[in-house]
Amino acid sequence: MASMVDPPNGVRTQGKHYYSMWRTLFEIDTKYVPIKPIGRGAYGVVCSSINRETNEKVAIKKINNVFDNRIDALRTLREMKLLRHIQHENVVALKDVMMPAHRRSFKDVYVVYELMDTDLHQIIKSPQPLSNDHVQYFLFQLLRGLRYLHSANVLHRDLKPGNLLVNANCDLKICDFGLARASSEDCQFMTEYVVTRWYRAPELLLCCDKYGTSIDVWSVGCIFAELLGRKPIFPGTECLNQLKLIINVLGTMSDAELAFIDNPKARKYIKSLPYTPGIPLDSLYPNASSLAIDLLKKMLVFDPSKRISVDEALQHPYMSSLFDPDANPPALMPVNLDIDENIGEDMIRELMWREMLYYHPEVSSLMN
Repeated sequence: MASMVDPPNGVRTQGKHYYSMWRTLFEIDTKYVPIKPIGRGAYGVVCSSINRETNEKVAIKKINNVFDNRIDALRTLREMKLLRHIQHENVVALKDVMMPAHRRSFKDVYVVYELMDTDLHQIIKSPQPLSNDHVQYFLFQLLRGLRYLHSANVLHRDLKPGNLLVNANCDLKICDFGLARASSEDCQFMTEYVVTRWYRAPELLLCCDKYGTSIDVWSVGCIFAELLGRKPIFPGTECLNQLKLIINVLGTMSDAELAFIDNPKARKYIKSLPYTPGIPLDSLYPNASSLAIDLLKKMLVFDPSKRISVDEALQHPYMSSLFDPDANPPALMPVNLDIDENIGEDMIRELMWREMLYYHPEVSSLMN
């Protein structure tokens, strides 16, 4: 549980109070009452909290020493920029980014999200039964949120069960946008490490120079399969093993199916693998409906140009009882995620400060 502590060095910042959770000091705005820590990772600690002004339950993520790693700092900035513009039922809402006391020297960032009960990874590995209705509803919400992101010109690039938050009533929201990019972005920034390996599309594994929204569709297919089978479909140990697992299930590819591979070495490697007829998906998932298997087949297509789109997936018969095109409007305008990848720590800090001001107009008015 959270316990209130004295400020470090006995110096109390106005408007802040201090709590210790999992040996981590939280210096947070007094309107937030922390309840308990709920998660921990390389970035820091997350706790549940209540906003006393709105009586709303929220999650506060403390990102420790955010500038120690420039790449992590850029990811934090990118998520701030993106979530300020995205408001959708199936995308986690960014409620607040707390203002630090010192504009030019702050080291930690406190980000406030809407609070969710768990994530899809925890549900999949739990003993809780998942009916066809559960799987269908989770998949529908994932596709619905992704359709909105793609219409806003955004690739998520790291979809996996752990990045899908879920409530007890089965509401699902996409989170963790640190690797997100504009789909029109320069290829030199598109070829960096993306997507947790098990959910990584073949075109990324094969180091293709260009890719688009279909990489997210492949990840959705892997998540769909995991919901059906309660275990990952392609749990590769490294990149080449990942490709072998994919070919083992999908079968040996024809020359036409490999035409999209622009790297001769990569194409040669795939052609060197021993012939395999593949494994029918309906034998892997015997309890799945024929419509579910048909949609899964269309998502897990090796050639990205032949893979089903998010719009087409939502219009597939498996989704027909849930999808209403009139109730699912696209984004009104694309999101601008332009960030110079070469900027230094001081500029990243300044851009974060400017993002924080959007949530604190009272500070902005004092500066004018």
